[in-house]
Amino acid sequence: MKVNIWSDVRCPFCYVGKKKFEKALSQFPEAASVQVEWHSFQLDPSLETQAGRDPFEFFAERKGISRQLAQAMHAHAENAGREAGIDFNFENQKVANSYKAHLLIQLAKTKNLGSEIEEVLFRAQFLDGKNIDDIPTLVDLGIQAGLLEDDIRAALESDEFAYAVTQDMQMASKLGISSVPFFVFNDKYGVSGAQQPELFLEVLEKSWKEFSAGDQGLKIINGDSCDTDGNCN
Repeated sequence: MKVNIWSDVRCPFCYVGKKKFEKALSQFPEAASVQVEWHSFQLDPSLETQAGRDPFEFFAERKGISRQLAQAMHAHAENAGREAGIDFNFENQKVANSYKAHLLIQLAKTKNLGSEIEEVLFRAQFLDGKNIDDIPTLVDLGIQAGLLEDDIRAALESDEFAYAVTQDMQMASKLGISSVPFFVFNDKYGVSGAQQPELFLEVLEKSWKEFSAGDQGLKIINGDSCDTDGNCN
């Protein structure tokens, strides 16, 4: 059975969703038979990397609010992170475009290291304050995930992986996905947002029971997520 996940490494709820889904999967008796595939979704493709910018000032400018309010708006994500075992370090995160990181994700998928690279990139963005648009940094992160340096450098210049990123975005559009994380179980059930592990486990069990029936139609369950307008709730 397959679970497809659309995500952006600049989305805090995508990291929360990853942790909660993985907790559910660890409790699922048939976990060994579940194939997880990560898909690229850029929340802000036009974002210009400004690694030296204060992240709260940048967010405040984008939203037209005060820096103080920008900090307060991150409280919900911080609470969700703590619940999932993540100690978000929003103050030190870098304002960086995620496109190159998605090229690395596409490479990792071909090596069955999708979940590994996602974890490394999320940690880099939200815990370690790394610039995920910087090539030397991405080389180091890719190696941490188990990739080879030559492969990483080639992937960052690859038309093939660039096309794969575009395909993932187009597929998301066709499915009506406008916020992430978004999970699709066995091409049947859609779960939007960082749901609780209990719900993910319920959908895993239901999908496993029905996946051979070939039923069509996406049933959407909504939860905490970030959308393309920069809203996280």
